[in-house]
Amino acid sequence: MKKQTRRQFLSTAVAAAATVTIVPSYCLGKTSQRLAPSDTLYFAKVGCGGMGGGDFRSVMSAGAMPAALCDIDSKRAAGVVKNEAAAGLKLYSDYREMFDEQAKNFDAVVVSTPDHMHAPISLAAMQLGKHVYCQKPLARTIQECYAMRDAAEQYGVVSQMGNQGHSSGNLERTIECIKSGVIGTVQEVHIWTDRAGNWWPQSEKVFLPEEKSEVPAHIDWDAFLGVAPEMPYSSKIHPFKWRGYLDFGCGAIGDMACHNMDPAFMALDLDQPTYVKVECSEFNQVSFPVWSIVEWGFPARGDRAAVKVFWYDGGKKPERPADMPEEMKLGGNGCLFIGDKGKMLGGSHAGFCKPFDKDYEQPKRTLPRSEGHYKEWVMACKGEKINRGTTGSNFGYAGPMTATILMGVVGMYYPGETLEWDGKKHEFKKDEANQYLHRTYRKEFEF
Repeated sequence: MKKQTRRQFLSTAVAAAATVTIVPSYCLGKTSQRLAPSDTLYFAKVGCGGMGGGDFRSVMSAGAMPAALCDIDSKRAAGVVKNEAAAGLKLYSDYREMFDEQAKNFDAVVVSTPDHMHAPISLAAMQLGKHVYCQKPLARTIQECYAMRDAAEQYGVVSQMGNQGHSSGNLERTIECIKSGVIGTVQEVHIWTDRAGNWWPQSEKVFLPEEKSEVPAHIDWDAFLGVAPEMPYSSKIHPFKWRGYLDFGCGAIGDMACHNMDPAFMALDLDQPTYVKVECSEFNQVSFPVWSIVEWGFPARGDRAAVKVFWYDGGKKPERPADMPEEMKLGGNGCLFIGDKGKMLGGSHAGFCKPFDKDYEQPKRTLPRSEGHYKEWVMACKGEKINRGTTGSNFGYAGPMTATILMGVVGMYYPGETLEWDGKKHEFKKDEANQYLHRTYRKEFEF
């Protein structure tokens, strides 16, 4: 089969979405061996190695079944391919071919690829009327984040970003404490991670490899590059080390902020900031800095006062509060709320933020708890009622949150400078900075 360009594929996808209902083809009854969606949700898996394998198993545990598989690396995908539930399924290396040949056989798509392909794959899936579960960060650029938010609404699909801590129940406990006034009016929030550290290389000394290496037979390098610029294959990029490069990843802030900043966005109902300011180590604009400190300013909203939010990575952390109980530690990942009447400290992945005051009164449980991050998504895809009414990290929430986080990446180009943000236009007031709202796609992958 001749490969389509992305422009050709999306033109076909849009036309198809305009002429068919979003309800899957087999929703009207049983065809072949498949059950109607009320019984089973069938999904296509894009990205089967690493975290992709975990997502594959978790979605199946939630009650869904695989119908199509795609990964650019057949060796890393082997664990999924050998799974009993995947018996007989072809492994594609190009998601466009899989969508073209298999779209009638699945209701939803689970995306677990490097960051640069999150939006292209998810948008194509939504244009085909497919529900989407996409790993964090939701996208690689600010414009992609809003495009994904808008597409989920336009095509009426169920969406969920893969920040699993959002549905653990600890997030609701934190929100209930904040809303009940346990620490008074929140003035600042400090969030951090120990990454990149030894997880993957990123620094001013890291550059894209120039030497040409033979592409292993089990890797489709062109499919890996996707929307990224054409460049030689290198084991210094795939697998996993892609995170440190701007062409493929979002660095430490992209990897962990969607987890660790989640409590701040939810508890404080954060919307559009008015500015972002970044301090960072040397930045070569190819690889992310060794460390960064990001500050956002959020204006007052409703009953919430104005608040400043800070992000730290690469070993940087906020100062230990003088009144912090001795047994509490500023671990490798954390979230610290500072209010005018107290403080709360939590760990990684939206863990419960515990008040410093040991004698605080636990507020009443007022918020519904999720059935589970994957479970609620699968249930919602099948039209079943879920506890929270809608998926917690749907793209309507995850899109703007990720876009705000990625403002920190743009700020790295202007260290020490306060970049003012126009929340209505979704652009910076400094025109020059708007060139970084999106990154150029390879011609064959252009929208």
